[in-house]
Amino acid sequence: MSDEAKDDVVKVIRTPVQLDYNYSAGRSASRFLRSIKEGKLIGQRCPVDGRVYFPSRGSCPQHGVPIEGEPVELVDRGTLVTFSIVRIPAESVPLEIPFVTIQVLLDGADTILMHLLGNCDLEKVHMGMRLKARWKPKEEWEESVANIIYFEPLDEPDADYDSYKEHI
Repeated sequence: MSDEAKDDVVKVIRTPVQLDYNYSAGRSASRFLRSIKEGKLIGQRCPVDGRVYFPSRGSCPQHGVPIEGEPVELVDRGTLVTFSIVRIPAESVPLEIPFVTIQVLLDGADTILMHLLGNCDLEKVHMGMRLKARWKPKEEWEESVANIIYFEPLDEPDADYDSYKEHI
């Protein structure tokens, strides 16, 4: 191929793709989704080591045993573990760019939740921040984690690094 022909090569083709599929949530995820529609955050405790998984799961990924005990209700507050500042718009994100994606460790949970941070200056975002959930109006709640619009800073001291370092 000549150098001139190489310059004429199309390098990017944008093709919109849509995939529709039916998803069966299963017992554990169904319990979680029904609960969040009621404004409750439900996790489950591993019977081997007592770790609380949120959202609840059917089995413990570390021990491979079913998680069948009583659900653990968590509060909608937690600690910012890690974050990323996003400068590219996304249709599914109700925030203006730039916005912040976060991993938050809810109080009482042992696993992190990926979500969004709002109502916070970019310069003030940092690991260890204490956060609370900002919920949609109750009449808009569905069976979705999107009932939480974003997490926002609490007026509390930062969490101690040792309390969240294993989740980084």
